[in-house]
Amino acid sequence: MPTTRCPAAPTYPADPTPPIPETLAYSLTLPAALASAALARATTREVLRAHGLTDMLDPALQAVSELTSVAAQFTESSNYYLTLRYRFSTLRLIAYDSHPRHTSPHLATACDTRRRAALRVLACVCRACDGTWGFGEAREPGGGTRMWATLPRASAAAYGAP
Repeated sequence: MPTTRCPAAPTYPADPTPPIPETLAYSLTLPAALASAALARATTREVLRAHGLTDMLDPALQAVSELTSVAAQFTESSNYYLTLRYRFSTLRLIAYDSHPRHTSPHLATACDTRRRAALRVLACVCRACDGTWGFGEAREPGGGTRMWATLPRASAAAYGAP
């Protein structure tokens, strides 16, 4: 019986270029536990350091903490999803949870009010950094809710300065 060998897998050498801000693109799936916010902050801290964005640490860590804490409280599944991207001199943070949008207008308004109240510190951070924040229906196939924050680097670097 002839021996058949697997074709050699194509070789894709690892990119030797050190991380730079423009290559920051990470996604995490986190367990729906309140302790996950600390893991998300620690990961974000290391990612920002590796990509040379330590000047944005304080507002970014606060924003990640707020997004992940609220996602853990609202999600109806065992996990939620966080993305970190840096494009056009702006850090973009997005958390997805499985809590669906309500079809009843009254319930939707009540739920939105509760979520907005839970994100009030995020609103303050984004306002101080000339960024944006919000939430709405997730466009992904699984549905749920998407919450986001954008932090422009120049104003985020001045966050908390006198």
